[in-house]
Amino acid sequence: MIENVATPGASAPKVGFVSLGCPKALTDSELILTQLSAEGYQTSKTFAGADLVIVNTCGFIDDAVRESLDTIGEALAENGKVIVTGCLGARTSNDGDNLVRKMHPSVLAVTGPHATHEVMTAVHLHLPKPHDPFVDLVPAHGIKLTPRHYAYLKISEGCNHRCTFCIIPSMRGDLVSRPIGDVLTEARKLFEAGVKELLVVSQDTSAYGVDMQYRTGFWDGKPVKTRMLDLVRSLGALAKGYGAWVRLHYVYPYPHVDEIIPLMAEGLCLPYLDVPLQHSHPDVLKRMKRPASGEKNLERIARWRELCPEIVVRSTFIAGFPGETEDEFQHLLDFVQEAQIDRAGCFAFSPVQGAAANALAHPVPDAVREERRARFMAVAEAVSVEKLRQRVGATMQVLVDSAPGMGRKGGIGRSYADAPEIDGLVRLLPPEKISKTLKVGEFTKARIVAAEGHDLLAVPF
Repeated sequence: MIENVATPGASAPKVGFVSLGCPKALTDSELILTQLSAEGYQTSKTFAGADLVIVNTCGFIDDAVRESLDTIGEALAENGKVIVTGCLGARTSNDGDNLVRKMHPSVLAVTGPHATHEVMTAVHLHLPKPHDPFVDLVPAHGIKLTPRHYAYLKISEGCNHRCTFCIIPSMRGDLVSRPIGDVLTEARKLFEAGVKELLVVSQDTSAYGVDMQYRTGFWDGKPVKTRMLDLVRSLGALAKGYGAWVRLHYVYPYPHVDEIIPLMAEGLCLPYLDVPLQHSHPDVLKRMKRPASGEKNLERIARWRELCPEIVVRSTFIAGFPGETEDEFQHLLDFVQEAQIDRAGCFAFSPVQGAAANALAHPVPDAVREERRARFMAVAEAVSVEKLRQRVGATMQVLVDSAPGMGRKGGIGRSYADAPEIDGLVRLLPPEKISKTLKVGEFTKARIVAAEGHDLLAVPF
């Protein structure tokens, strides 16, 4: 996406900006855009209209690499002056050279992820900053690429795990948790700016504070431990004062996550967990070097539902991992059905340069990987669709994302079970009352009248 940030002064230099990849990369983009705006730069909606272009890349899977390289090529063709940052910037080619430099040698600079200072240094070198503006040119919560009513809050960077299919630690480093006071201060600024849904992201949300040995920090003059439970409790209490939601992503199923579920039952955070399980069979998980066992995951999810019956579990899985037998894959299908995973995504295993999994024995043929992915999605979608049908007749709170004409002809929103862009939607029909209107960024009550695929149909009232 190329975003526009208005800055006074027609002669201010303009920077084109494209942000690719996951929400964690998005928060990096927001930091860079905030700094650009603070220094008086404008951002351009087109490559051709910019003085230079910054491309924040993704380098996790092959499709993302191709999209990033294609975008860099497009920016070079239309503008010629390109700075590259993000995960792909940390990747090397087979001969050890920087991959971006090898494919696009004319780029001005290349950095890895979370490198705001390095990016700004490159910008200053090739496009000197125009002036030293007043602080109030930049919103207190910074520049955001999301709609005004929801925002991502990154609580840590990096990861201590060494999963064999993943190269993220080689690009983003080991776990580094943000001070809890800084996290809560940013959250409050976002709520004060009108954010109604805060999406907590990191590489491993459950491990928050491990690197600090759960050090006690301070916020508003009160001691708060740097650990997941205390963070979620504090965020929930803060959000309650603004009538806002807190949603948790990238939560590994460690035992201490059980402590979060009562907070969901109390309404301090949404009863929704994004848990990257990746597989169910213990032998596959062992080859993946995942930090949890398949048998305990089933028990843990059952326990979560006992503590909070409304909880929605989203997860991602990999089909066709090296050495995966038909029996191991069937174990995964059985798990998805027994665990009743509400929202599930699946990738066919894709070898990523530098990943240890590439050297594992008995690679699964491409056609079998894709066939298993398709079989997985058929089973997972059947579970999801049936769970959605059970909501027909219920009344749900819906956060409105789109409402043309004040919603008199309906609109689009999401329930607590729907994270933006990765889950389904609640399609709002015209309100029964003529006086009823809908407004983007506000909540409405709605009666669910039907389920269509991954979405729900509802009548607001």
